[in-house]
Amino acid sequence: MPQKEMQDRVSFYEQISRNKRNSFILMLAIVAVLILLAYVIGKIYVDSFWAILILGIIISISYTLISYYNSDKIALASVGAKPASLEDYRQLHDTVEGLCLASGMPKPRIYVMPGEQINAFASGRNPEHSVICVTEGSLSKLNKQELEGVLGHELSHIASYDIRFMTLTAVLVGMIAIISELFLRSLWLGGRDREKGKGNAILMLIGVALAILAPIAVMLVQFAISRRREYAADASSVKFIRSPTGLINALKKIKSDTTRIKVSGAVAPLFISDPLKKSLSGLTSTHPAIDDRIKILERM
Repeated sequence: MPQKEMQDRVSFYEQISRNKRNSFILMLAIVAVLILLAYVIGKIYVDSFWAILILGIIISISYTLISYYNSDKIALASVGAKPASLEDYRQLHDTVEGLCLASGMPKPRIYVMPGEQINAFASGRNPEHSVICVTEGSLSKLNKQELEGVLGHELSHIASYDIRFMTLTAVLVGMIAIISELFLRSLWLGGRDREKGKGNAILMLIGVALAILAPIAVMLVQFAISRRREYAADASSVKFIRSPTGLINALKKIKSDTTRIKVSGAVAPLFISDPLKKSLSGLTSTHPAIDDRIKILERM
């Protein structure tokens, strides 16, 4: 193998480690925004600040925890998925079971959802309470090696506790959005009970700017974390299967697949590729560009 080609190679271990590390750094950025927002509002509203903060935390955590503990049921119900019986989907069960044995994971519950689009998703709060769902199109259009690559990707999300990680991200993002909203509403409602000298105009302008921009900024960071987890799951799929070929070919078929399925925008980020086929890309996308994913996989 030529030396340059060897230098261009990417280790899946390195790819997994880098993307998980970057996800953690991005998470710290969200925490930093939350602390800054809380500090500024605390300087403006001394007496009522803690009430605003506690209310924001309670609303955000309550809503997110309900979604977290029922994430698999909500996702499956929203897409009309049905349990994949062993009699009708023997090969699917055998493939998932083989990958789970190789990776030391418990076998998740397996579902099939209607639709000719090639796609799949995983959900559940931990490996013991997890599901994998594939579309009918995945079973009819992918060969065994390609289906292995897709299933390996989804099992990677389960093994890495990505649902838990993204839930924590959602809690922090939700807290920032709710605290910002409560602060801005308090201004309209005429809340003026501030400690003398701390409610100056400059500080107020900073607080308003933060309350407007912080939710947008952390949402973009949340999208970036989602993309990092997709890259990490691609690399982990290669780790499970010891070959990137199946996933590469599956992603090529996904890219050329023009069929659509009806899913909720809230569930769409769970899928291996955006099922809504939105034209949004870059900072506002929950998934990396398929071409970028393929390029990295081809270097493994």
